[in-house]
This record gives sequence, C-alpha cells and structure tokens, in this order.
Amino acid sequence: MNLEQLGKILIFVAAVVAVAGVLLFVIGKGLGLTRIPGDILYRRDGLTIFFPIMTSIIISIVLTIVLNLIIWFIRR
Repeated sequence: MNLEQLGKILIFVAAVVAVAGVLLFVIGKGLGLTRIPGDILYRRDGLTIFFPIMTSIIISIVLTIVLNLIIWFIRR
C-alpha cells in the first residue's frame, strides 16, 4: 500500500467519523435520546455519576452493522 492510498483511506475514515459525530449530536439534542432506559444515573450529595450502558450497546450494534456493510461493499 502506498502513501496515496493510505491518505485516501484516512480521509474516508475521517469523513465517516465526522458524519457519525454530527448525527449523534443532532439525534441527542433534537430527539432527546441522551438518556434511554437501561442507562444508570447515580446522584448523591452533590455527586452525579452516569453510566450509559444501553446507549453504548446500541451504538456498538449500529457501528458493527455499518462497518460490516462498508467492508462488504469494499470487498465486493
């Protein structure tokens, strides 16, 4: 792999990450999906701890599907 191909791959990956970031920002702010059932929120005496367990699982599943589709299209 030469540097030109590596540069194209890095630009593509950066664009995908940027689009995913914008989508997460818009979905989180616009639809109010910042806390879904399954996320743990602990508040006590001025201390707040947030464990986004279900959010992390959902994001992991979506990213796995998207990345598998990208790899499938590249190998095709």
